[in-house]
Amino acid sequence: MKRIAHIALLLAGLAAHAQVGGDKVFRFLDLPVTARAAALGGSNMSIWGDDVQLIYSNPALLNPSMSKQVAMDFCNFVGDLKYGFVAYAHALKNQGTLAGSVQFFDYGKFQGYDELGQMQNTFRASDYSINLHYAKAMADSMFNIGLSLKTIISQYDVYQSVGNAIDFGITYRTKNRVVLSVLARNIGFIWKTYTETPGQTYKLPFALQFGASYKVDKAPFRLFFVYDQLQRWRMDYISPIDTAGQYSSLDNSTMDTTAWQSFTYKAGDFLDNMMRHMVIGTEIILSKNFHVRVAYNYRRQKEMTLPERRGVNGLSLGFGFRIKRLGFSYAFTKMAFPGNSSVFGLTLQL
Repeated sequence: MKRIAHIALLLAGLAAHAQVGGDKVFRFLDLPVTARAAALGGSNMSIWGDDVQLIYSNPALLNPSMSKQVAMDFCNFVGDLKYGFVAYAHALKNQGTLAGSVQFFDYGKFQGYDELGQMQNTFRASDYSINLHYAKAMADSMFNIGLSLKTIISQYDVYQSVGNAIDFGITYRTKNRVVLSVLARNIGFIWKTYTETPGQTYKLPFALQFGASYKVDKAPFRLFFVYDQLQRWRMDYISPIDTAGQYSSLDNSTMDTTAWQSFTYKAGDFLDNMMRHMVIGTEIILSKNFHVRVAYNYRRQKEMTLPERRGVNGLSLGFGFRIKRLGFSYAFTKMAFPGNSSVFGLTLQL
């Protein structure tokens, strides 16, 4: 238990030193790039299994049953926007499990213009995260500790930014099919910025998460729950749509900055804000090799709802099946009314 206490203190220290407020860079790191994570509302950080796609959500899920497995995920997002994920895992004899992965986001091709509006060369914009993952079970095998080392590269025309980050997670499993996980994501720094502006700093999208899952005894489904952003409480924000009525008697010319900043936004009660941290869902296990997935992300629903239409934003659906060594996964996510997204995933056991 001393080792667990030391790890818990380390995790608390990492969270204390992480940046919380302000604008963040490299937000593509928050995208659910695997089909399984997308189908489960954005994260599957507390689901144990032999699917190498799980390491995207939590390196502490990496285990020897994933050895010699390749995963490839792809999403043709909107227009020319594309993102994807590639991973491979290999078990080390009595020394844990090692994996490598690459996450990318391609923004497509752009036409360049100078300051006078003259057409220049075309250019591309893209983000990459090159990752090394390692996990090892403790002596009693009920605890699994995982670490991801990330090298993040962002290239927009001639502008480049580079940073490094780590994900650190602990997973606890019991024989009665309960899985508990704690994860600190994107702890790191930017050491090369797009422009060398003196005094300007950038923050990574840090998050501290807790997740739990339970395979119901003698029932064909697994329930799961994720509590995101443990390091902060307020998840609401000032929205011009929500606050339009506050200044309905004023025109834009009289709505000065002081009046806007003095406005106190009340997004709802305690329960509303608490629910913005949560993702809930289930995996229906129709057979050993066929799963159906359903999840609901409350914060996504609140942020993507229009005043005149509520819809089913925040809902995600998917399935996965395996035939011998080949696995296929699909996820459908309802981001907004015109913003549906489909993610496809393949796994191959070499």
